[in-house]
Amino acid sequence: MSPRKRGIRIQTRIIVSALLLLLQLVFLFYVLYDITAKSVALYAVSMIAGTATVISILNRRGNPDHKIAWIIFILIFPVFGISVFLLWGGGRVMPHQRKKMEKCESHYLPYLKEDEKVRDRLRYYDMFHSRQADYLSGESGYPVYGNTETEFLCPGEKILEKLLCELSLAKKYIFMEFFILSEGYMWDEIHKVLSQKVKEGVEVRIIFDDFGSIKRQHKNFISNLRAEGISVSVFNPIKPSMNIFMNNRSHRKIVVIDGKTAFTGGFNIGDEYINRIVRFGHWHDSGIMLKGEAVRSFLAMFLCMWEFTTKQELDINAYLTDYKTENDGFVLPYCDDPLNDKNPAEGIYMQILNTAQRYVYITSPYLIIDNTMISILKMAAKSDIDVRIVTPYIPDKWYVHPVTRYNYLELLEAGVRIYEYTPGFIHSKLFVSDDKIATVGTVNMDYRSFVFHFECGAWICDNSTVLDIKKEFQQVLSKSEEIKIEEWKKRPIGMRLKQAILHIFAPFM
Repeated sequence: MSPRKRGIRIQTRIIVSALLLLLQLVFLFYVLYDITAKSVALYAVSMIAGTATVISILNRRGNPDHKIAWIIFILIFPVFGISVFLLWGGGRVMPHQRKKMEKCESHYLPYLKEDEKVRDRLRYYDMFHSRQADYLSGESGYPVYGNTETEFLCPGEKILEKLLCELSLAKKYIFMEFFILSEGYMWDEIHKVLSQKVKEGVEVRIIFDDFGSIKRQHKNFISNLRAEGISVSVFNPIKPSMNIFMNNRSHRKIVVIDGKTAFTGGFNIGDEYINRIVRFGHWHDSGIMLKGEAVRSFLAMFLCMWEFTTKQELDINAYLTDYKTENDGFVLPYCDDPLNDKNPAEGIYMQILNTAQRYVYITSPYLIIDNTMISILKMAAKSDIDVRIVTPYIPDKWYVHPVTRYNYLELLEAGVRIYEYTPGFIHSKLFVSDDKIATVGTVNMDYRSFVFHFECGAWICDNSTVLDIKKEFQQVLSKSEEIKIEEWKKRPIGMRLKQAILHIFAPFM
């Protein structure tokens, strides 16, 4: 199939799905409006129901900004707003999905045993950072490890080079999970290695998110891979349905090789991530490679997702190894998902800010944060902590960037220093603090990562990689422009208006 025909086919699928979903919403709106418009009693009932729903929202636990967005929507469209809220806003997920994931986790997480000596050593090293590990381990369910080497990889070109090298060394299995799996040079290079490895008897399994990859592959992409002997699973296939779970995507990036090596970070499989194509200026991304005991957690994450998407339970014992490396501090892999009431991804960011002694440096493609995170950032800056944040200068989404910028003024007034990466788009998701702590992973500073998406990352402490991340941040700063508060206050009224309006809908972005 030619690229043009392939593009038309994919666009048709997206358009048809979107139109069918829109038709369902329009039909629902019309029926509800028609019923209430023709009956005073039903209209009164709708107003009472709207008021009751608003009161219920106000009394629920949860993010105030998220509540406000739903309240505004319900007050404008009482009956329709209530119906949509019950479909998409009443809870993070349906109960059966929660139970399904809990069952999957019960098959793999019990095999992740924590070494008490490692935890005791961390407590002795630094009680503040030990508390971070206690929190993150308790919320995500994954232990802290020693005997693990890490290597920070940046930019995407270096990630691909290292990834190809490690894939070529695989002897038993290769497991890969990505939000975006796009055809192009990057995939072709990876695919060459995977095809050869399958011929050598290596087991290869791939998971990718349907929404992230829907415009990126030709018609027979999956069937061709399966014909080669590569097992493929698509996370949450796009359907023209008002199913609440359609809003939850797998944003994770995981590669596990033979139980000895793992990768995670911001990068997907796509040519923009290695700057083979230019989309939003220079694309700055990062990742981390782990070797040793901590790889066990990424293996368990992948197997959980594989069973969740395929209903196929795999024997984790067949993939575990006793591979250890020289001790280099502490590593705690973690994941987060919308299937529970916990929020470790946002929580560990807050923990780092709360326990910082000298500085916290942050890179994120988005800065769409709630009042709690804003307050913690401000409190850290007002406590004489050097808080610096780098966001993109060239945005990838026109409607998201104004919301990122909406938060600048309040943070600047508190002493937070904000920069924009002038060469293009920074996609790295990094926290580094006090030359001791860092996180590398998939978690953006936005509602989607904190609330709606499946995410993962690695928390590292007392590790030589922390200084490598700090060094990279300093390199990024040298290519970034600082936002000055005096100049920012003079920004055009039109820009301010757009930011204010779009900010109302931030929890939906």
